[in-house]
Amino acid sequence: MDDDLFSHDQAKPYEPLASRLRPDTLEHYIGQAHVVGAGTPLRRALESGQMHSLILWGPPGVGKTTLAFLIARKIDARFISLSAVMSGVKEIREAVSQAKQSRSSGRKTLLFIDEVHRFNKSQQDAFLPYVEDGTFIFVGATTENPSFELNNALLSRAQVYVLKSLTDEDIIDVLKRGVAELNAQVAEPEALIMLASAADGDARRALNLLEQALQMNSGAPLREDDARAVLVTSLRRFDKGGDAFYDQISALHKSVRGSDPDASLYWLCRMLDGGCDPLYIARRVVRMASEDIGNADPRALPLCTSAWQTQERLGSPEGELAIAQAVVYLACAPKSNAVYKAYNAARKLVRESPSLEVPLHIRNAPTKLLDDLGHGDGYRYAHDEPDAFAAGENYFPEALADTRFYDPPERGLEQKIAAKLNHLRELNQYSSQQRYPSSANPKGSSDS
Repeated sequence: MDDDLFSHDQAKPYEPLASRLRPDTLEHYIGQAHVVGAGTPLRRALESGQMHSLILWGPPGVGKTTLAFLIARKIDARFISLSAVMSGVKEIREAVSQAKQSRSSGRKTLLFIDEVHRFNKSQQDAFLPYVEDGTFIFVGATTENPSFELNNALLSRAQVYVLKSLTDEDIIDVLKRGVAELNAQVAEPEALIMLASAADGDARRALNLLEQALQMNSGAPLREDDARAVLVTSLRRFDKGGDAFYDQISALHKSVRGSDPDASLYWLCRMLDGGCDPLYIARRVVRMASEDIGNADPRALPLCTSAWQTQERLGSPEGELAIAQAVVYLACAPKSNAVYKAYNAARKLVRESPSLEVPLHIRNAPTKLLDDLGHGDGYRYAHDEPDAFAAGENYFPEALADTRFYDPPERGLEQKIAAKLNHLRELNQYSSQQRYPSSANPKGSSDS
């Protein structure tokens, strides 16, 4: 749990290649130039020795732990590492005790918490006072969005730095270092390209794959067939509870909304390739049909529910193909969020309004008593009216008369719906003028 975390202990019979290749200086650190490159705020803080607490947020294998250690080395601070998976308040107290000892001797301490998002609120609160009084510099690493997973009190005391997936070029550089470390040879450079692509931005995974490939071929020069042998399955990054999950479903939804069938198919396949449950996608696609297409093309909703049923009944691969068909249809369909907006507006009005009485003329009158009390009096049966429309009738509580939620756009079928509603409103206005001519023209003047 101290400075020797990254030291090379020759007594150990085996040390993973990823561990052996951890850099000793920032100059050997690959990637994240936007965070630690020359002139960045973090680099300037390191060079001045005035280090602050921080959160390193990024996907697995991009160098969060390594960067924390290099920061500690750069500022000559004692490095204490804890994992939120394995540690609790007891371990935090022990770390605090060690930090206080170091502080008394004039040395700084950097407390690194890996997977800090796994600490609950009380555990996060446990080290807040020591972050506040400078007992240690706090560095937390997380693969999850800090704004969702960490306490506001902790976030207010630590700067968040976003680490990005390593590029294929970065990964190839890491692999070349791995080849040199193992005293191996590369017969076909394309093998490194294959491993880098399969690593999906994760340096640790790339080195593990390299090590496996060289072990399987008994140390012979690396070839494409060796790389292919360890790439039995494609394990793309897709955390079913984390940001990758929500970012990708967001990308799918926005691609559909943006009428881009090709991008929509890409994100659909990315999610399926990453192991997302097709039934979850099918449910979200049904939502898209109502939220973004609506009555502009009412066929979209039954098509999507059919795709969902196909997935439930037939499974893979027929179900995924049906979902793909639905996604492409939605992307190409005319767009309207008029129903979605109207529904939300109606819900908001209901929440914010008192419990207004149902007007008497549209109340139910199943008994003589209710009939005697006037329930249903004056109700006009629409089917007995011209064009089956009771012009001028009000179905809202009186206080909300003439309220409007639904405003269909001039797209798809809603063009015709809009035209019909406009005609019916004209009939309502004419009926009102006929019944209440003085209120319709209060000054009694003519329109001519």
